[in-house]
Amino acid sequence: MHEKKVKGILSAQNGMNMYRGCSHGCIYCDSRSKCYQMDHDFEDIEVKINAAELLEDALRRKRKKCMIGTGAMSDPYIHLEEKIGLTRRCIELIYHYGFGLAIQTKSARIMRDLDLLKKINEKTKCVVQMTLTTYDEELCKIIEPNVSTTKERFEVLKIMRDNGIPTIVWLSPFLPYINDNEENIRGLLDYCIEAKVYGIICFGIGLTLREGNREYFYKKLDEHFPGMKEKYIEKYKYSYEVNSHNNQMLMSIVKSTCEAHGILCDANKCFNYLHTFEVKNEYEQLMLPGLDEL
Repeated sequence: MHEKKVKGILSAQNGMNMYRGCSHGCIYCDSRSKCYQMDHDFEDIEVKINAAELLEDALRRKRKKCMIGTGAMSDPYIHLEEKIGLTRRCIELIYHYGFGLAIQTKSARIMRDLDLLKKINEKTKCVVQMTLTTYDEELCKIIEPNVSTTKERFEVLKIMRDNGIPTIVWLSPFLPYINDNEENIRGLLDYCIEAKVYGIICFGIGLTLREGNREYFYKKLDEHFPGMKEKYIEKYKYSYEVNSHNNQMLMSIVKSTCEAHGILCDANKCFNYLHTFEVKNEYEQLMLPGLDEL
């Protein structure tokens, strides 16, 4: 890891990343792509040491409350978070200043901050987003080696359900010839049904590959799935979108299952929900405690 002072923390869409790089080791990670112009090794994680100070300044200046998002480019609960606690400090600020939170992770480490997530959700809205890719626990350990397994993430979703915190599941990516099958899809959907997730975001059955993450992905295919890289090159060449030949059939299962169980499945509506700020008690909003009371 290395530390860096940055000039800003919130994007125009009110998203933020406290870290840059990741230790989860997912073999398909798009964040490795060269287009993001990372000037350090992906595993040499950049810690934005002034993130909390910048966030507090930004929240103080905002005239209108909104949802603050995190987790799109770098998981807020990487291994370093246990020691550094930067994510928690930022969540404390979001609660203190009365903003909402939309947080995305693959890690059960989020349970450490359940107390804060509940407090935010009592006042405004907190949405926890979990990525699920494979129902097969052994396969999960191969394609997502250093992060909570799918079963562990499912347990987190159930705990969020029991605490009244809404959840959105990202079903992606699906690797052709590896986890793009009906058994996998139905297993993941069963988890979503039992956890009573609010919505599912799934753009299609496949993944994206571009310079940077393609080379890493192919290297890992050689390590764990001998001969698979050649199969990909023959079928997809250097395509950005790598779509499964099972896409139509599996997407119909996703949509019909969501409709049958009242799960929001329209991506645009899910994003709208994630970005819509809500106040549950206007009076209590005026009585938010100071940081020393958290």
